[in-house]
Amino acid sequence: MTPAARRARAHPGAEALAVKGWWRAQRWLLLRRISQLGILALFLCGPLLGGWIVSGNLSSSLTLGVLPLTDPYLLLQTLAAGHLPYQTAWIGAALVAGFYLLLGGRVFCAWVCPVNLVTDAAAWLRRTLGIRTGRTPDAATRYWLLAGTLAAAAVSGSAVWEWVNPVSVFHRSLIFGLAGGLWLILGIFLYDLLIARHGWCGHLCPMGAFYSLLGRFALLRVTASGRNACDDCMDCFAICPEPQVIRPALKPTGPASPIVTSVNCTACGRCIDVCSKNVFKITHRFDPRSPS
Repeated sequence: MTPAARRARAHPGAEALAVKGWWRAQRWLLLRRISQLGILALFLCGPLLGGWIVSGNLSSSLTLGVLPLTDPYLLLQTLAAGHLPYQTAWIGAALVAGFYLLLGGRVFCAWVCPVNLVTDAAAWLRRTLGIRTGRTPDAATRYWLLAGTLAAAAVSGSAVWEWVNPVSVFHRSLIFGLAGGLWLILGIFLYDLLIARHGWCGHLCPMGAFYSLLGRFALLRVTASGRNACDDCMDCFAICPEPQVIRPALKPTGPASPIVTSVNCTACGRCIDVCSKNVFKITHRFDPRSPS
């Protein structure tokens, strides 16, 4: 790789920033941060300000005292453990599952999950420092871990994964001031920084594996409809947390739709941000403007 290519890979989107301007080159990233931090703020209003807009945490919550929301992955663990959830848990899980069935399960990972803030920071620092060491686990590992968490629940009779689930731990640490759990988050940060690129979210997290399966037939999709304008700068591959999902749509081996159909696309929109040629956009899976 040439020095110029290495610099471009360390700072993907530099050309887009010059061509499109600051807002259009950062738009989807900023919208995601507003979403993630806004959701955290809704939960923090209660313990910090005394105004309980949303009570509970991302595993199970009640909005304005009437709207229950339950993580369907937690519900599945509870059932595997041999326990019958309350009716409100069923209603909450159905609402959440329906939302992600429509928009895409990995939307949770990019737009809601607070751990994404940590892993994105590790990815940025890793690119900036040019760290290349470490071996990335097989992407299928997360599905084996997903099966393992359900098996552990069945054997133990409890949702044991929730004791160490970084999403739950991080959320509880921020909302209830349980600082001890932040050591686990620090471990994930260091793992992504020093050992495996996008190691946790992209290869190990069983929660991400569950949501990827939930959104298999979702409508919301990214498309490389402008792929003929691609100049092979590789910025999208450098910035994408799941770069393997891009190639089939952007560089097909034969006639193929430019719509990214992989269940592991997080719809984060960063490929749209960093592309100076406007190759990518958000669409739906039946978009007639994205021909084969």
